[in-house]
This record gives sequence, C-alpha cells and structure tokens, in this order.
Amino acid sequence: MISPLTGLIGTLLMLIVMLFLRIPVGFAMGLMGFLGMAYVVNWNAALGLIGTDLWNTFSSYGLTVIPMFIFMGQICFYSEVNQRLYNAAYKWFGRVRGGLGITTVMACAGFAAICGSNTATAATMTSVALPEMKKYNYDPILSSGSIAAGSTLGVVIPPSVVLVVYGIYTGESIGKLFFGSFVPGLILAVIMAAIVYLMCIVHPSWGPRGPKFSLADRIRALPDAVDMLLMFGIIMWSLYAGYFTPSEAGAAGSVVAIIIALLRRKLTWKGFFNAVVDTVRISCMIFLLVAGAVIFGRFLAVTRLPYEAAEWVSSLPVSSWMILWAMLVIYIIGGCVMDALAFLLITVPIFYPVAQRLGYDPIWFGVIITIVTTMGAITPPVGINAYVVSGMAKDIQLSTVFRGVIWFLPSFVIAIILLQIFPELVTYFAGLIKY
Repeated sequence: MISPLTGLIGTLLMLIVMLFLRIPVGFAMGLMGFLGMAYVVNWNAALGLIGTDLWNTFSSYGLTVIPMFIFMGQICFYSEVNQRLYNAAYKWFGRVRGGLGITTVMACAGFAAICGSNTATAATMTSVALPEMKKYNYDPILSSGSIAAGSTLGVVIPPSVVLVVYGIYTGESIGKLFFGSFVPGLILAVIMAAIVYLMCIVHPSWGPRGPKFSLADRIRALPDAVDMLLMFGIIMWSLYAGYFTPSEAGAAGSVVAIIIALLRRKLTWKGFFNAVVDTVRISCMIFLLVAGAVIFGRFLAVTRLPYEAAEWVSSLPVSSWMILWAMLVIYIIGGCVMDALAFLLITVPIFYPVAQRLGYDPIWFGVIITIVTTMGAITPPVGINAYVVSGMAKDIQLSTVFRGVIWFLPSFVIAIILLQIFPELVTYFAGLIKY
C-alpha cells in the first residue's frame, strides 16, 4: 500500500520548490501530479490521468459558467457601469465624514455583484474613485486602503469566480454557494464601511465631508444603479426560481449587460473586442489552474493523504473549532504568498475531506475559506490588489496602500467569527435553492 508520506513529501517539498522556481501554479500542480502518479503507480497511469481526467473535466457543460460571468463583468467594465454606480453611491453617502471612502466600499460591493473578480474591481475603482478622493483632499492611506480592501468583495459577493471553481472542483451546488455567500458579503461590506467611519473619527483630516446633495438629486441618481440591480436580480431570481442553471444565468446576465450597454450607447466595437479578449485571457488562466488542480488532486487521492489526514485530525482530542481555526491560519498564511484561487485549489483536496469528517456544512466551509483566502489579496508580500492600486495610482507608494489595508484586516476576522456563531447566515439562504 502506498504510504501517505509520499503524498506529503510531494505536496510540501517538490511543489514548494517548483513555486519558488517561479513555475506558474497551474503548471506546477499539473507537473507535480503527473510525476507523482508516475512514481507511485507507473507512467501509463500518469499518461492515462492526463487524457481521461482532463477530458472528463473540460468536457463538462458546467465549466462554461466561468467565461459567462467573466464576460458579463468585462462588458460592464467597458460600458462604464462602474462610473454610474459610483455616482449614485456618492450622492447618497458623500456627505458623511469619510463618505467617499464609504461610497467606494459600497460601489465595490455593487460592482463585485456583476464582476466577480478582485483585480478587475480594484482596477475599476482605482480609475473611478481615486481621482474623486484626491479632489476632496482624502488622505492616500484612506483612499488607497478603502479601494484595495473594498475590491476584495469581488470574490465573496455572488457571482464569484472563486466560488464557481470551488463548486466545480468539489461537486457542490454553485447556486447554493451563491445564495449562501450573499449575506456574508453584505456583512463584510458593512463592516468595512464602519471601519472607514472609524478611521475618520481617529484621524478626522483623512476623510473630510463631501458636498451636500438634496433629496431630489439623490433620487435622480438612483437610475444610475439600476443596471447593476437589474443584472444581479436576473441572476439571483433565475437561480432561485430554477429557470436557469448557473451557466445559463451567466449567459443571460451577459446578454442583459450587452443590451443595456447598447441602449445607453456606451459600448464601442473596441470595448466589445477588449471585453472578449480579456474574457478569453482570464478564463484560460483559470482553466489552467483547474487542470493542474485536477491532476494534483488525483495524485493525492492515490496516496490517500487527504483521507488519512481527515481521520487523523478528527481523532485529535481538541475542539473542532480549534482544528478549523488551525486550517484558517494556514489559509491566511498561504493567501499572503500565493494567489487566492491557486492556493484554494492546492489545499481543497486536503482540507475539504477534513471539514466533512468534522461535520461542517460544505457550503458554509466554502464561503468561510473564500473569505479567508481573500485576505491574501491585500496582505504582503503578494497582495495583488494592493499592487494594482499602487500601479495604477502612480503617485501612491505600495507601502502607503499596505498601511491603509491594515485597518481593514479585522473586518475579515469579525465576519468569520459572526459566521461561526451564526452559521445560519450561510446555510439558511443556501437552503432556499434546491439544486
């Protein structure tokens, strides 16, 4: 019988070496899985793994959900939905001290609902919100920090590409993951908005008040948010009613996004072409990660490492909550040095069986680890969102962005604790959908 130690060595040593050699994560996982399978079984088994498993994975109709939602987000990006959404949020919240920061967080939450990507939300809100905050003399720590942190909502609030990949990889319902993550995403957004307000109480000069808008002006701004609400409503309602599968809901959302862009005359041929190119590029990157994760996961299954780990952990004389927090700490550390989606795919084959053995709801567990790994998008040394904001801002140093996002890190911990105390915030809403 093959020892799980083989899987452990292959996982922790060879994979880490490949990553330090700057081999892309998808290639590293695939190569590790292939060589590992050839070592513990034989070369024919390894070659058969590439042929059969990859074909079975990528011939699945359900995988089309990824490019559908990405395309919808790109269409919204190039048709300036984000700018109209920010305008509406600003007129409602701009008067409050730190209101532009609160507006940015809320606009990030809204754009996340139709985008599903961290980096896309960060790039969008940097170009839209940062000039406005500079105009009203907001401190760069607050402005850059609120953008970088708020953009992490892109992988928590549905539709989320990370949740889609988690659902496909584990076989869990994508619809249930979407419904289960909606309330946690809103909770996280509200906590971030409260932190912006707290920052301005501690440092009043960081976020001066904006101009006051009349009730009539605020009501007239509401149509600017209709686009986002319409697309989000179509997706969630169609999933809840059972009219569409997640892939069909993504396709319907993309069609609605194109129609709205054409009616508003905001989408050019160049913008449409760029949206298609970006969709293909991002989808291929994700598919490569999925392919590597499939091969790597099969290798781990052969070594029985995930199952042995699950049995060992479940037999420890400690509380299941302590084991969960140990896993979450690993996710936090891993998210600091790797892309969130890549690290999720590496660890899910090991931790998913552990969570099941401990009796945790798989939908709840998926939402929890999505929130935790999202922290990696704003924490050094990788912190991809911080790099995006600093790179686009030009005059704001990376260290300034990181000083800003440190204020927002407790919001993730608070959200996780709330979900642990009240798991119904995920499970109840996930239970509203039956597939």
